[in-house]
Amino acid sequence: MTTYLTDSDGKFIPATQRPDGTWRKARRVKDGYVPQEEVPLYESKGKQFAQRKSTLPPGMCPLVVQQAKKDREKQERAKAKKMAKQQENDIASKSGNAGIANNKKAKQPQPQTQQTPGLLLLPNSGNSNAAVQKPNTNATKTTSSTNSNDAVVKLANDLQATLQLQTDEGQDISKKLKKLRKKLREIETIEQRIKSGELKKPEKDQLDKVKRKKEVIKEIKQLEDEEEALGNIKDKD
Repeated sequence: MTTYLTDSDGKFIPATQRPDGTWRKARRVKDGYVPQEEVPLYESKGKQFAQRKSTLPPGMCPLVVQQAKKDREKQERAKAKKMAKQQENDIASKSGNAGIANNKKAKQPQPQTQQTPGLLLLPNSGNSNAAVQKPNTNATKTTSSTNSNDAVVKLANDLQATLQLQTDEGQDISKKLKKLRKKLREIETIEQRIKSGELKKPEKDQLDKVKRKKEVIKEIKQLEDEEEALGNIKDKD
C-alpha cells in the first residue's frame, strides 16, 4: 500500500530507491487522488449477489425455508417407510402362497405304478414287467402333418421369391427405360438445334449421341416388350 506524507503544501509520496540504487522523485498528491493499484475492482450486481452468504431470494424469511425443508424431509422418510412395509408384505404373501402350494402337492396321491407311453401291459403273465409295444399313431399323424406344413411353407416361400424377383426385374427395366428416354430426348434436342442453325458447330460428344439414336430407340423397344411380358405374367398370377 502506498505511504503518504503530509507537509504544509499537502500530501505527497516520498522518494523511493530502485533496486539498481537510483532514486525516484517525490510526487505531490492532489486531494481526492486514489492510486490505480488501490482502485477497487468493478463487480456486477449478479456477481455481488452470488458472493453473498445467503442464497435465498430477496425478502424471503430463513425460518420459513428451514421449516419447509424439515417438512419435506419428514414426508420423504414417511414415504420410504411405507414402501419398505409394502415390500415386506409382498414377500410375506409370496411365501404364504408357496407354502399352500407345497401342502396341496404333498396331499395329492402318488400313482403306484407308472406306465411307459407306447407300452401295453399284458394281463395274466408270469412276469409283471412284461409289456407289448403299442403303435404310436399320434407320432405318425404328427409326422404327416409336419411334412404337409413344410411343403406348404416351401411353396409359399418359392412363390414369394418369384414375385420378389419379378418386382426387382420390373424396377430395373423401369429405371433403364427412364434413362434411355431421357437420352433420346437429349438427342432430339441436339438435332433440333442443329436443324434450326442454333448449334452451328456441334461437339464430338453431341455428334456421337446423334449417331446412337437408332440404337437407343431399339433398346427402348426391347425393354418395353420385356416390361409388357412381365406385366402379363403378374396379371396371370
